[in-house]
Amino acid sequence: MALLEVRDIQVYYGMIQALKGISFEVNEGEVVALIGANGAGKTTTLHTITGLLRSKTGSITYNGKNITHTPPHKIVSMGIAHVPEGRRVFSNMSVLQNLRMGAFTRTDKAEVEASLETVYRRFPRLKERQNQIAGTLSGGEQQMLAMGRALMSKPSLILMDEPSMGLSPIFVNEIFDIIRKVSEGGTTVLLVEQNAKKALSIANRAYVLETGRVTMEGNSQDLLHDEKVQKAYLGE
Repeated sequence: MALLEVRDIQVYYGMIQALKGISFEVNEGEVVALIGANGAGKTTTLHTITGLLRSKTGSITYNGKNITHTPPHKIVSMGIAHVPEGRRVFSNMSVLQNLRMGAFTRTDKAEVEASLETVYRRFPRLKERQNQIAGTLSGGEQQMLAMGRALMSKPSLILMDEPSMGLSPIFVNEIFDIIRKVSEGGTTVLLVEQNAKKALSIANRAYVLETGRVTMEGNSQDLLHDEKVQKAYLGE
């Protein structure tokens, strides 16, 4: 059984249909990438999974439970974390306060402190800057903070939306290394990313979205060498 199953979701913004019957699945322990051009429906898909948008049809099943109409805060407590596009850190709060906000659904203080130490081991820069106001961090550091905050909820599945957007090449490499380590640490990853080459380089499998539909799917290495994918998304 897949950890996450998305079946025939259709989402509208007013009269405009953004998703036209998307179906895919993510198995436990995988990194699965959703790639496609701007406006393909990648972010809308993540927002629908996390309950921020509602699908007119179909179902979303997580860990064997139907979460299609579950409120966002309950989805977080069930083990799904979301690193949104554009980081969305609490800019007037410190790094430490941001991280603690990520654990708002958890009640065991000792476990929260253990998670904080784990995040600091994974992101030493955040420990160095734990008392710094988040809005004064660089873009790459804010991305690390957004990822660390999501990990504070101790998720089984983490959704990442355009983690490399606006970052320098050095930070892009660092962020993808961290995503790989998060996966190796036992967290399943659903990755939305415009940098298709980078996404495919760390993913097990991938789905290509075009104007609200899945048009291709398969092993990421196969897609990386597919002529259509190369021309459309890899600039080759």
